[in-house]
Amino acid sequence: MRGTERSVLGRHSGWTIVVPVKTLVAAKTRLAAATGPYRAALAVAIACDTVSAALACGDVARVVVVTGDPVPAEALAALGAHVVPDPDAGLNAALRFGGAEAVRLAPGDPIGALQADLPALRPEELGVALALAADFDQSFVPDAAEIGTTFYGVRPGVAFAPRFGGESRARHLGGGAKELTPDGIPSVRRDVDTPSDLEEALALGVGPHTAAVVKTLKESSTWRTPS
Repeated sequence: MRGTERSVLGRHSGWTIVVPVKTLVAAKTRLAAATGPYRAALAVAIACDTVSAALACGDVARVVVVTGDPVPAEALAALGAHVVPDPDAGLNAALRFGGAEAVRLAPGDPIGALQADLPALRPEELGVALALAADFDQSFVPDAAEIGTTFYGVRPGVAFAPRFGGESRARHLGGGAKELTPDGIPSVRRDVDTPSDLEEALALGVGPHTAAVVKTLKESSTWRTPS
């Protein structure tokens, strides 16, 4: 499945951002108790806001989404993402597959991996991170807890070797990637796995897709506020 030709081939040279999106059966399971029947809708909404913000960033030329689920695939392609199938061999294998597609589309452009759960992502804050990343062969942005990773990027021609999952901050550091922690990019670091994470993202200000689902959640009294 493909997004629009303009989003893939016709935009200015810049970063290709690879976003892995889980199947809805596996997505945001730690939010299940708090979101009830709206968990899948929220997962799609969060991915849509993440991809929309990335596409709106002036330093991003295209977004490659890797997913094995037709529901987010259709929604994200409609936003302008270039969608490819997930090889179903794990998160980092999905990212490497997307990275190979990025090289095929634009071999001279830098490549970044971005988590799909950044509903408060601001295009200008992503731009700050990308501008810094351009100075290093490989670099990453740690999550707000400083345990995981939300972004990993490489310069053109540098091997794309993402090490996401679990304590990925330590693995990226161990792999020689430069850690990027400038002031003013909270939305790039605020991934959402738990109800408390979502409340923090809401405080930052989430995108319209997430906001609409959360509004429905709270109106239905389904949402369980973290204690």
